[in-house]
Amino acid sequence: MPSAPATGLPGSGAEAARSRLYRPEEIAEVLGCSAWWVKDRARRRLIPHTRVGRAYRFTADHLAEIVRLYEERPTLPPRAVAAVAGPVSMSAPQAGPPRPRRSPGTSAPRLRARPPRRTQYDTVA
Repeated sequence: MPSAPATGLPGSGAEAARSRLYRPEEIAEVLGCSAWWVKDRARRRLIPHTRVGRAYRFTADHLAEIVRLYEERPTLPPRAVAAVAGPVSMSAPQAGPPRPRRSPGTSAPRLRARPPRRTQYDTVA
């Protein structure tokens, strides 16, 4: 007769590990973001989560789904990217399209301060 797992949870050890609930701080550490971001997204129902009482908890499946939700895919197929980029040289990396240069005689446009805001009491410093 098989004995119950040492953790006291039903199911096998692999099933118990998969159904472990993670705190927002643990999810944030894995994702490299703040716990506030994780809680805010869960509160707004933008990421999958479980509520235990008033606490947000996450499973490994939730974490995988969050990664899939925020994954960015290339917009062009790899061959089209290679055709657009042209041949790759091993010299200095390109920083993007060249910037237009100002002639030495022209200066930057002058910035003007906006007038101060009036408060409801019309006091100005």
